Amino acid sequence: MDKKRIAIVGAGFGGLSAAYDLVKAGHQVTIFENAATPGGLAAGYKEPGWDWTVEKFYHHWFTSDKHMFDLIHELDLDAKVMVRSPKTVMYTKGKFYPFDSIVSALLYPGLGFGINKIRFGLVGVYLRLTKNWKPMEQTTVAQWMSKWAGDKVYREMWEPMVVGKFGENYAEKVNMAWMWARLHTRSTKLVTYEGGFQAFADDFAAILQNMGVEIRYNTAVEKISSEKDQSVKVSLKAGEETFDRILVTLSPGQMAAMTPQLPQDYLQGLLVLKSIGAVVLMISLKHQLSREGYYWYNLPKSAGFPFLALVEHTNFLPKEKYGGEHLIYCGDYLETDHEYFKLTKEELLERFLPSFTQVNPDFKPEWVNRTWLTRSNYAQPVPLLNHSKNIPTIQTPLPGIFFASMSQVYPWDRGTNFAVEIARKAASQIISTL
Repeated sequence: MDKKRIAIVGAGFGGLSAAYDLVKAGHQVTIFENAATPGGLAAGYKEPGWDWTVEKFYHHWFTSDKHMFDLIHELDLDAKVMVRSPKTVMYTKGKFYPFDSIVSALLYPGLGFGINKIRFGLVGVYLRLTKNWKPMEQTTVAQWMSKWAGDKVYREMWEPMVVGKFGENYAEKVNMAWMWARLHTRSTKLVTYEGGFQAFADDFAAILQNMGVEIRYNTAVEKISSEKDQSVKVSLKAGEETFDRILVTLSPGQMAAMTPQLPQDYLQGLLVLKSIGAVVLMISLKHQLSREGYYWYNLPKSAGFPFLALVEHTNFLPKEKYGGEHLIYCGDYLETDHEYFKLTKEELLERFLPSFTQVNPDFKPEWVNRTWLTRSNYAQPVPLLNHSKNIPTIQTPLPGIFFASMSQVYPWDRGTNFAVEIARKAASQIISTL
């Protein structure tokens, strides 16, 4: 087989995974990455005095993330995988209660006792065991859960999650297949990588470069076009280059903007896909916030909390890796016209800090060391009814141009595990066309 020139747009976990399979197949691979480092939405940063990086958006793996761990094993990086059992809590009636095991779920007082708890348990078992998710995309989470788990269970347990995840505009429209995917395979044990997700991306990128992959950082692709000879022209600020194939691993909106030559029906299919953004304020504290050592707080908006999740990262990983600082994520999924996309980090801090006293009554604003603010317009695809018919094909109608994004991993929720899976599928399809 002749060696072909293949371009990949995006050095996230998906782009890196596709590059790995393509270079192993004997091709010449170039990755274009707009940022200065690899990692995409899973990228992180490291401050002076820290031994490890921390993610811009909180990340972890589940022990069930087969595609991720298969890749790690192939890269011979298993020794750096770390499994933890952090504590997750739910909020009800002014208090936080553990909710990270069967026992804690049975003891959780928010559902009361009797039939509601039984229905909650039976529905959970069914969703874990069944593989038949397709009918579920024909109904919403609200409709399905209210019918089978009961209205109280839905309102207490699942509605706060869906409203927090998708906002008031979409909460009643999200299909049940999305919820099935969240509950079907996820584990209570969580997994991370020694040094952080950025350390994994850096290790992966170094392996690829040693294999001959070229990674061009700080390089944005402006336009992609398919030529008459079925080659692909890539327009950069510095000029144009020609490749035999190209894979784009960015958002549907970015794909549409850089490939206007796409046929109208495929282009419209990209533009019709809904997604919402994310806003994450990271706060460094002088003291531990959760006296109980809780890691993940699910915060219902109905109770007045100004964000969806509070995650005490240093109750998951040792604070000593971060210069002794206690690191707190305050995260929310929001539509991009929400005011949080305009407020400064100082203004967001002022909004968020009062809720810390509900976690720890002793908290004082003087505990704050410093803050970091990260925002992304594309963070969570929104799966509406019968969403499977809206998924764009990996191989576009234009010869040589392929697309793989987290909007195509449906019914699974977005995450690095499924980014790896869809990108390796794309690599396989590219190889099959050469």
